[in-house]
Amino acid sequence: MLPSLNSIISRLHLKQLRLLIALADHGSLLKAAQQVALTQPGASKALHEIETTFGMALFNRTNRGLEPNQIGHCVIRYARLIHTDLAHLREEIGGIMRGHGGRVTVGVIMGAVPLLADAVTRLVAEHPEMSVEIVEDTSATLLSQLDAGRLDLAICRTTISPTPEHYGSVQLQEETLAVIANVRHPLRQAATLTLQDLAESRWVVYRANMPMRLLLEREFRDADIRFPQHLLETTSVFATLALLQANPSFVALVSVDVASFFARHDMMCILPLTLASRSEPYEMVVRKGAPLSPGARLLIDALTPAPPP
Repeated sequence: MLPSLNSIISRLHLKQLRLLIALADHGSLLKAAQQVALTQPGASKALHEIETTFGMALFNRTNRGLEPNQIGHCVIRYARLIHTDLAHLREEIGGIMRGHGGRVTVGVIMGAVPLLADAVTRLVAEHPEMSVEIVEDTSATLLSQLDAGRLDLAICRTTISPTPEHYGSVQLQEETLAVIANVRHPLRQAATLTLQDLAESRWVVYRANMPMRLLLEREFRDADIRFPQHLLETTSVFATLALLQANPSFVALVSVDVASFFARHDMMCILPLTLASRSEPYEMVVRKGAPLSPGARLLIDALTPAPPP
């Protein structure tokens, strides 16, 4: 039977988590014991205590050593997360003691990456010892990580959530969209384009039910053009760029900030297609009622435009 959370918390020790990580890294009880400064009998006893805590075996004993089973892989993954969180805790405390924010973890959707990059550049210029972790993903995933306490704040959209009232949010800026393509795209020299001109193109898009995808579907619907059936779906900036570089006929819908970055560095061209619809604005989002770390406050200050004089 699966033990209760209280039972796991009361019986599991941090040094046991270190042993689990060492066992995963080495597959040898002797080498793991040496890494965490235990004798081999002491490590064997500790492993037995860990498996007793969870009420099940975490490793298969083979002639090659110890190999994590499915549950063992799960427990080891969380042991690594806890170890990383403690390292971040120490780093943040050190930063506070030295008089600056220490560390901040921020999530961002693809279109807002240039906006965040500018803010982070300003932040580290003023606080050079600040550490910043940036997680790029969809709004849904970022809000989930915000709920779990894995992020200090996120730049995304709360409208995709069934419970947007659970978040504190401030609108940062409107999002304008652009269609980009390889610099060798056949229509790159056109003076102007309509959606019909690109109706047969292979589009790189976000997956269904995401705001940017819904906007593109609405554009096709309003133009009375059938939405393309064979799509390339990704939420990755790099995957989008790689696909467009691989095939000059592909096109993609991205924020104008991302498009301008690519075009400025001659990586892509912006096709002369004007979209009638506008996307929802970016929001700076935190968990309502959750305390903010000093690092999060500093990043929020860097993201928030100064009021006009």
